[in-house]
Amino acid sequence: MRLYAATILLVAFLSGCASTGDWSSDTPTKSNPNSSKATRVNLKNQSVSKVYAPSDNLWIRIRDGFQMEPMNTPIEIEQVRWLSARPDYVNRSMARSSRYMFYIVQEVNARNMPTEIALLPFVESAFVTHAKSSAKAVGLWQFMPATGKDFRLTQNVFRDERRDVVQSTDAALDYLQRLYNQFGTWELALAAYNWGAGNISKAQKRNIAAGLPTDYLSLTMPKETRNYVPKLMAYRQIVLDPQAYGIVLPELENHPYFVALDIDNDIDVAVAIKLAEIPEQEFQNLNPSFNKPVILSNANQQILLPFAHAEIFQANLKNYNKPLSSWTAVKIAKTESVDQAAKTLGVDVDSLRSVNGIPKGMRIKAGSTVLIPKTSVRAGDVSSAMAENASLSLEKPAPPPASNCAKTAKGTKNAKCATAKSASKGNSSAKNAASQHKSASTGLAKSAKNGSSASSSSKAATKNP
Repeated sequence: MRLYAATILLVAFLSGCASTGDWSSDTPTKSNPNSSKATRVNLKNQSVSKVYAPSDNLWIRIRDGFQMEPMNTPIEIEQVRWLSARPDYVNRSMARSSRYMFYIVQEVNARNMPTEIALLPFVESAFVTHAKSSAKAVGLWQFMPATGKDFRLTQNVFRDERRDVVQSTDAALDYLQRLYNQFGTWELALAAYNWGAGNISKAQKRNIAAGLPTDYLSLTMPKETRNYVPKLMAYRQIVLDPQAYGIVLPELENHPYFVALDIDNDIDVAVAIKLAEIPEQEFQNLNPSFNKPVILSNANQQILLPFAHAEIFQANLKNYNKPLSSWTAVKIAKTESVDQAAKTLGVDVDSLRSVNGIPKGMRIKAGSTVLIPKTSVRAGDVSSAMAENASLSLEKPAPPPASNCAKTAKGTKNAKCATAKSASKGNSSAKNAASQHKSASTGLAKSAKNGSSASSSSKAATKNP
């Protein structure tokens, strides 16, 4: 079977968009709820070169879609001054945004949301796809693990869709739309996105009880949330008039930067990069959700490629006659060390530990999924069940059983323990008894040393639960 690709993401036929300059996301897609809602074009029958978009300035489109009113509060003015004093930081963020902004604006427009929302990743992550907060929020839109699961963003061994450009954008906009429907204003919806809907509701109830208004500016909230909307409005001001703040916006044409390709066979990341003829870093910038060196077809995976390179990928794929993937996955049947698992699976222990990110001194728990090199015995693609539900659980080895002689001081001989040990084995030879006595003393010294370390660890754990 060959790997086929189907482009998606905001593409239309020449006859469809030449007259209107409009882009539609209304075409039905696959039944998979995690797939993008954008228009699809099948590369089996058509070429990427057959599609195009209007090349107007995307910043103009963004400005035309602004709907929120500036607050003109001291906090907003302070945020504008902070950004304008750091043009290098703003310019780097703006440059990073150029890969993703068209898709985000397109989806914002499809939901009839104000285009200020498209600027929110500047506040959340500065458009760093691998951004991770101290609270474990991840990606452009900084999804927490639980919220990501609520919006069906897969988080497993193979991928974390909180980092996926397309999936996380769709989920974030769905979430913001839900919050807007709940609270009635975009300011409150944004505050709830940052602080949590429950906290906003509680703050409103407190104000109602005190006879106070319940709008954004009237609520008592943490400093981070109080600054959140003003930060977004500061970016709005810069996009409206960049020259006034000494900022140079990158040139953004009003068409897709990337194309998404469906994967019908497992393919190594390295092979995909080779076929697309792009730098590895560019591939990672567009595909930050992959945790492993293989992309799984049975997980309904897509890869994003720069628009022109999707066509290069298509052409090279047709002429590629080598295996597409060199990795497969297996489930560990019983809890065991990495050394034992490697021996059971017939793979190199260092490779097993490295590709699966297993620290030294940890054991793999039964039921875990690990990635291993593909062999003729395990030649097929990773199954759907494993691709969707894979998990890796590790544990520290159990400490050695406590010895009755563990309290013996280091370097001393315990005749009682040695005699008991000799007697239990029925040794009558004085030479054997002396040998065993020496062995027992050495063992007790080691046991006493280990026991002391275990005691210290236990105290530390009690102090720092």
